[in-house]
Amino acid sequence: MKTTSRYQAHQPDAQGMIPYSAEEDAVWKILFSPQQARAKRYCSRVFTEGLAQLALSPQRIPQCVEVSQRLQQATGWSVTPVPALIGFDRFYQLLSARIFPAASFIRSRDELEYLQEPDIFHEIFGHTPLLAHPQIAEFSHHIGVLGTQARPQDHVWLARLYWFTVEFGLIRENGGLKALGAGLASSASELPYAIESPQAQRQPFDLMDVLRTPYRIDIHQPLYFVLEGIDQLRDLISTDILGTIHHAQALGLHPPRYAPKATLN
Repeated sequence: MKTTSRYQAHQPDAQGMIPYSAEEDAVWKILFSPQQARAKRYCSRVFTEGLAQLALSPQRIPQCVEVSQRLQQATGWSVTPVPALIGFDRFYQLLSARIFPAASFIRSRDELEYLQEPDIFHEIFGHTPLLAHPQIAEFSHHIGVLGTQARPQDHVWLARLYWFTVEFGLIRENGGLKALGAGLASSASELPYAIESPQAQRQPFDLMDVLRTPYRIDIHQPLYFVLEGIDQLRDLISTDILGTIHHAQALGLHPPRYAPKATLN
């Protein structure tokens, strides 16, 4: 997991509030409305209903405190500001406590279209609407619990399951294909690409294939896994995921479907 960032994280005050600047709020405003329109077209109702439920401001960066109040009412989750990137140990510990870590900075205007690391727009716009859904919330909690139980060498394997579901998963809905993951929901370019592009490969969700599939964080995904319904995530909770990870490790990774680069997972 990448743990360095060129962005400077904001520190919340004693009340958990961050004094974002007018420029930072302006970037949020630029991003919000166009992405809301794309989400309405391409995202699952799991996401769009959560977005409506949270009623995020389109004019300014929401504070984690106010988003937490709404999430607590919906699913018992909360959001806490963190530095731009954190390690696996802390990430899984927070998820296991039903706390989502939100990077506290927002991207600059020269990176509006694409950012390699998560910022507050990705975290709040992309993730928190999903956490308002009980089954996504419970699945995310389960990933966190597993992460606290797993061996350090298992962490990156477990992260692939999170990546191909909560971050970049697709789902069938009313006979069509919709985006589920937060990485898609918050991306201006990859959201339509994942649904419409003939270049993107899409295949049915299979836990073993997911665990054995390497990915890169700095490109549009060459492969997306498709859930047949949200109940598949519920069913995964009763699956021996750590045991399957150990089996996947013995089999090894599938050949990558992208050109090699240093920043790999």
